[in-house]
Amino acid sequence: MSILDINVYPAPILKEVAAKITRIDDEIRQLAEDMLETMYQAPGVGLAAPQIGRSIALIVADPATGDEAPPDPMILVNPEIISGSGQTAMVEGCLSVPDYTAEVSRYQKIVVRALNLDEEEIEMTLEDFPATVVQHEIDHLNGTLFIDRISRLKRNMYERKLKKGTLK
Repeated sequence: MSILDINVYPAPILKEVAAKITRIDDEIRQLAEDMLETMYQAPGVGLAAPQIGRSIALIVADPATGDEAPPDPMILVNPEIISGSGQTAMVEGCLSVPDYTAEVSRYQKIVVRALNLDEEEIEMTLEDFPATVVQHEIDHLNGTLFIDRISRLKRNMYERKLKKGTLK
């Protein structure tokens, strides 16, 4: 297992649409394990392949991280949201947007379809924080960062602080 480097904004790969994975092989399985290890070490609750320099549709997440609950990692290949309902707003951060958080509106409940590492199609219903985490990571696969979902004024303020080196 390896700890991988995490790309940070404004790295161009973070704005790319990730390619679908056509074959799940040992390389993809190892990458998923390395991504989990990187996510836990960072520490974070989710990580998408573009964040570690691979523009492919692979995410890992563990919304239980930081809770009293034992680890419960998810590895999703080619995930897609097939339905969403309700609205919630949570303060989000991102390993690729260090030292910045903002409130983001998202679906409160989603149904996600993906492949697992055994190439089996899975479908899951997620609510609240787990739903927010998975939506955030799927956004990465579409070249969208959480700062793209906040007001232009707040995004401009973030970018000015980034340029001045005054983020903390």
